[in-house]
Amino acid sequence: MIKVISPGLQTTVQDGGRIGFYEVGMPPSGAMDKYSYTVSNLLVGNNENAATLEITYLGPVLEFQEDALIALTGGEIPPKINGEAVPMWEALSVKAGDRLSFDFVKQGARVYLAVAGGIDVPVIMGSRSTYTLCGIGGLEGRPLQANDQLVIGADRLHSVQAGARVADELIPLFSKKHEIRVVLGLCSYRLTEESKERFFSIDWSVTPEANRVGYRFKGERLNFVEREQPFGAGSNPSNVVDLGYPIGSIQVPDGVEPIALLNDAVTGGGYATIATIISTDLNKMGQIKTNETVKFVSVSIEEALAARKEEKDKLNAIKEQLYLGTGGVINE
Repeated sequence: MIKVISPGLQTTVQDGGRIGFYEVGMPPSGAMDKYSYTVSNLLVGNNENAATLEITYLGPVLEFQEDALIALTGGEIPPKINGEAVPMWEALSVKAGDRLSFDFVKQGARVYLAVAGGIDVPVIMGSRSTYTLCGIGGLEGRPLQANDQLVIGADRLHSVQAGARVADELIPLFSKKHEIRVVLGLCSYRLTEESKERFFSIDWSVTPEANRVGYRFKGERLNFVEREQPFGAGSNPSNVVDLGYPIGSIQVPDGVEPIALLNDAVTGGGYATIATIISTDLNKMGQIKTNETVKFVSVSIEEALAARKEEKDKLNAIKEQLYLGTGGVINE
């Protein structure tokens, strides 16, 4: 059991996501930085899809009621056990009565706390992830509150010893300036050629409206090709009749302040989506803070798939290191 002394700014239970219900309007939720989330589970020997805590900006204070093995990954929100600094990206042993707390965020935006066995909350539509807008999943469908009690589960597959650590070259680096790769489309043809070029040349600033639903960016107005709006579309040139919104799709309502739709966003609507963030760079999006800058970079589907393979190779390297030793082979 883990007792919540202080909940932090927004701490929620998240796993790999609520997959398979997009067509009925249910977004996946789940960890925003899937790479850091997955590594946290690997470090404690969990099932890769085990439920963790996603900690945003300001960390909680947690008191462990039993001995446990934990790991902290993601952005740099320096953790402490009983007031003493402890490393991230490493398996850590905690004893009953120990308190985990955090200093102020330095880099990145979100930390993932995995506990050997996972966080045991009810499975809703195939996932333990919290979707706060509908109040489902996680702990009563909400962020943690003071005096909550979290049950430690039994979702463990491997034995990992305290002190096991991810190799430095497999730990992502976080900064205040970000390059985010996108695939152009579905409705990029609605932008003028000049605005398409400007979209990729501008350093976009992240506004305070940056959360699990989406990130809004400030830069300059983008212009749409003039046309007579089709029947069923709104009057604004950024409107279309209707679209499904992939996770990571970017819309530009009225041509101002592009919005990147993320894990908890609506699944469809009437705005043209001009590009979609590639899956590996959604991890980066989850670590971006307000007032940081983003430059979008256009890539092909082939380049996006290569980036995905590179990330999978990194995760396999971590599995080899933790479970098989050097030269091992991972059987998926």
